[in-house]
Amino acid sequence: MNTKSPIVPPCSACREGDALDFEFSMAFQPIVDLRDNSIFAYEALVRGCDGSGAAAILGKVNEQNRYAFDQACRVKAVELASRLKIPCFVSINFLPNAVYQAATCIRATLEAARRFGFPTERLIFEITENEELVDKEHLKSIIREYRLKGFKTAIDDFGAGYSGLNLLAEFQPDIIKLDMALVRSICTDPVRQAIVQGILGVCKALNIEVIAEGVETNAELQQLLTLGINFYQGYLFAKPEYETLPNVAWPTPTIG
Repeated sequence: MNTKSPIVPPCSACREGDALDFEFSMAFQPIVDLRDNSIFAYEALVRGCDGSGAAAILGKVNEQNRYAFDQACRVKAVELASRLKIPCFVSINFLPNAVYQAATCIRATLEAARRFGFPTERLIFEITENEELVDKEHLKSIIREYRLKGFKTAIDDFGAGYSGLNLLAEFQPDIIKLDMALVRSICTDPVRQAIVQGILGVCKALNIEVIAEGVETNAELQQLLTLGINFYQGYLFAKPEYETLPNVAWPTPTIG
């Protein structure tokens, strides 16, 4: 695939934003497809260089270094994906408010993919529904640019905020990831079952794949399988592991 990007002058964020004064790395957690017990993707999750959780790192991100952090996350994820020889998709969280000009801000990702030899068509970019969106038209322009470059897009934590269906009305990603609050105890909660079933109906009509994240128990899994979900992420399958790919605990029975 041709990943050459046009020469675009840097925006003010490149020129004026602060450089990062801290280091970080990534852990990886698999997203599995239970139709054939395969790994669909690995999500890259920010970690401290000592393997500590994301909170301490994210607490250092501010308006001045947000752009640099967002760019560094993309490059680090691609670098590690290449080093670990990830054979499937890699999912990277991004901050829409850190993307000033989509065509410009995407260059570091494309350059990292070329430098480390990782196919851009195997990158997924996730936006969390909890992310405060200043301008939906701006977000739609980002999604359009990403698709032109061959990236897949996803809405993370779908159902966690107040704007989920409104986001779908504005733009249609390739994937949504059900928030773990909808997944938790769904096996005993008919209200959650009905909500998830409704979301699945909308996504089927819009040709959007659904991933259930935060799955922790076999009972939750069995209910989600009954509802027709194929893709899963959660501690039931594997916990994130620092700079490595964890082994998957495949549950039984699976879809036949």
